[in-house]
Amino acid sequence: MNMSVPKSFTGLLFLLSITVAGSAQKQARLAAFFKRIEKTRQFSGNVLVAENGKVIFKGAYGYADFDTRQPNRINTSFPIASISKTMAATAILQLAEQGKLTVNDPVSRHLAGFPYPDVTIRHLLSHTSGLPPYNAFFKPAFEKDSTRVFTNADFLPAAIAVKPALIYTPGSNGNYDNVNYLVLALIIEKISGKAFRDYIQQHILDPAGMKHTRFIPLSTQFNTDTLRNYAFPYLYRGMFDVSPVKTKSIPYVRDYWRTYAVTGFGEYVSTVEDLLLYDQALYTNRLLRAETLQQSVEPVRLNDGKLHPQLFGLGWEVEADSTHGKAVYHSGAATGLSSVMIHNIDKNLTVILFDNCHYNAHETGDLVMKLLNGDRVERPKYSIARAYGITLQKQGAVAAKKQLQKLMKDTLNYRLSESEINQLGYDFLGTDNPYRLPERHLYAQALETFKLNTELFPNSWNAYDSYGEALLMAGQLDQAEAMYRRSVELNPNSTGGNKALEKILEKKNAKGK
Repeated sequence: MNMSVPKSFTGLLFLLSITVAGSAQKQARLAAFFKRIEKTRQFSGNVLVAENGKVIFKGAYGYADFDTRQPNRINTSFPIASISKTMAATAILQLAEQGKLTVNDPVSRHLAGFPYPDVTIRHLLSHTSGLPPYNAFFKPAFEKDSTRVFTNADFLPAAIAVKPALIYTPGSNGNYDNVNYLVLALIIEKISGKAFRDYIQQHILDPAGMKHTRFIPLSTQFNTDTLRNYAFPYLYRGMFDVSPVKTKSIPYVRDYWRTYAVTGFGEYVSTVEDLLLYDQALYTNRLLRAETLQQSVEPVRLNDGKLHPQLFGLGWEVEADSTHGKAVYHSGAATGLSSVMIHNIDKNLTVILFDNCHYNAHETGDLVMKLLNGDRVERPKYSIARAYGITLQKQGAVAAKKQLQKLMKDTLNYRLSESEINQLGYDFLGTDNPYRLPERHLYAQALETFKLNTELFPNSWNAYDSYGEALLMAGQLDQAEAMYRRSVELNPNSTGGNKALEKILEKKNAKGK
């Protein structure tokens, strides 16, 4: 079955069409859009929009600290996560301009003993190296001592000693992985003779005038209470939760980053205004020559001549939709936060967006670009699934059903989504717990929710499949069989449904014996 939640704004109706009008009109529409997505619980963070390097809109929404109700302000610092990778890429390209390396150099030329002779710096920059995640290199040592802390200094010795197999031949495919930029950080340090953070400070942050950007490793971000003027990442554990959880309070998250204290891919904390300074330093060629920057924003080609599947260049990713000109971006994400920096090269438009409540900053940034380009963007609506789930949990099925019937009539402000209700059912079921929080198995609410989905969407095989799964977990074999049979009728090719029916028949036969 499909447990995924659709994009946050799928099926919305917000006809905000921007013509080629002045900045005032754009500002008014952007202000209305962000006010609405904050109100409908689809955004908490900061945004800045610039045209030709000049700010035309900026705003702060939601809370930097939900626990104390400390609001986000325009100068609030946010973790930029993997946008940090673009700084590492810029550093490598600066060293290339100085003749200290070429992007086609094998990594082993600069890191003695690196055990993958065919992996080049270009492969690292474009995420085409085939290297497995850094956990694979540290696994034997971790299994011997789970209290050990791993840093960048441990990587090369581990690579030489363990040498886990490559995922694919370098350059033959692409997969985004932090390990590539960990290795690039080692190369920067080896060639420059400076600590990674010192190089970035002296050759990127200082020249760009970024006075409010700090190097704070993830191991520190998730394990300290001393950060000030800082937006703490939060997440809503389930769709029926009224309040979010501060991610640094989750033991599994804290322990993970305490163990893997590696850097090079996600350590910087910044403001929207500082990132605009970075953007302008790049596009006015104060950090890289024009031809080098151009090289960094061209999608690389794989060994077979095909473009990188995610359209990665040398540090930047290219938007697939070029209707309104070529746009490049880098997004960032960690538990409870996301960020994005988008630059439309042809129109010289920049969108910088941070979110500290687990929403999708890149998706929101793309909508902002659509607004700026005059495209229709649908009106954000409240989630019926979320409202229903909260009422079901607090007041029971009768009150929730009554509320549902009322909200379904208000199509201007509320959206009904099959997949959101499906996800709500799984949230109640408690089968998905990636952060290893105390388990919650609210089976009665889960069954009520999945049943509702089959009533609202009677022609959806997935709705019956999910309901069948919940009934099976509850030990209601006959009812589960009926739901799975209906699901398979609607989708005879459902491998999961057919296997579930076989499992049910085996259980029934076993009971019969």
